[in-house]
Amino acid sequence: MTDRLKALLSSAPRYPQRIVCMTEETTETLYRIGAGDLVVGVSGFTVRPPEARGKPRVSSFLDANFERILELKPDLVLGFSDLQADLGRELCKRGVPVVLFNQRSLAEILQTVRVVGALVGRAEAAEKLADELEANLARHAEAAERLPRRPRIFFEEWHEPLISGIRWCSELVELVGGEDVCRESREQQGAKGRIFDPAEVARRNPEGVIASWCGRKAKREKIISRPGWERVTAVVDDQLYEVKSTFILQPGPASLTDGVDQLARIVAAIARGEKLPPPRPGDLRAAPLPAHGAQGHD
Repeated sequence: MTDRLKALLSSAPRYPQRIVCMTEETTETLYRIGAGDLVVGVSGFTVRPPEARGKPRVSSFLDANFERILELKPDLVLGFSDLQADLGRELCKRGVPVVLFNQRSLAEILQTVRVVGALVGRAEAAEKLADELEANLARHAEAAERLPRRPRIFFEEWHEPLISGIRWCSELVELVGGEDVCRESREQQGAKGRIFDPAEVARRNPEGVIASWCGRKAKREKIISRPGWERVTAVVDDQLYEVKSTFILQPGPASLTDGVDQLARIVAAIARGEKLPPPRPGDLRAAPLPAHGAQGHD
């Protein structure tokens, strides 16, 4: 290689070295594959992994501090969903390389893990992580086959208006042994296509309700006070649960580890006619997290 070519190629590293993540799942993926040191800015909603919370917070989900991002001199910004398209466009106009993912299914989540690793020159580590995540899903799928039955489940992502679970949540409910009563809505790209009249959900009579209100604590009173819901089996049997949004509503490692682990315990309890306890009196019921790593059904 000539000195002239060396000089030309030295203007940028072989792979990005300064990465801003505008959502949590790419941050967690980078840390999980040993590339956390490359992250120079994160979303203000980031909680996983805990050590990432010390990085500069430069965005919410729908807004970003463009000047702060530029100060960090990123050579790559990662985002998620069409809802961040305007943020990505503005950063592109300012000369920043941007990759926006739009994963919705379990298969797409695993693909995104692999692509993120390839973008930073850690393809092998990302492949290993994706394989580990897939193996955890396989354990749950196998355990679901041993359940005595498949209970009807309503996964609610928001309460007013009532929104059913995004595709990967619906797929996870099915994978761990439940029947999503609003399964058809998971094909919808946006939340507007997953809005349901509470009366229609009541008509479908779920045996269990799993609430995960994005960034907000789910309230039992809000659920049981819906007109006609006093006759819903999940309400009559008090099979009302919450999975915190940080575990299940980000399309990355969290939902395929802690998220699916909690869903599996909940669905298994309902299938067996059991009840998991609430964390505190008056709270929705919940599944305790496994003490060590991803696990299957009890």
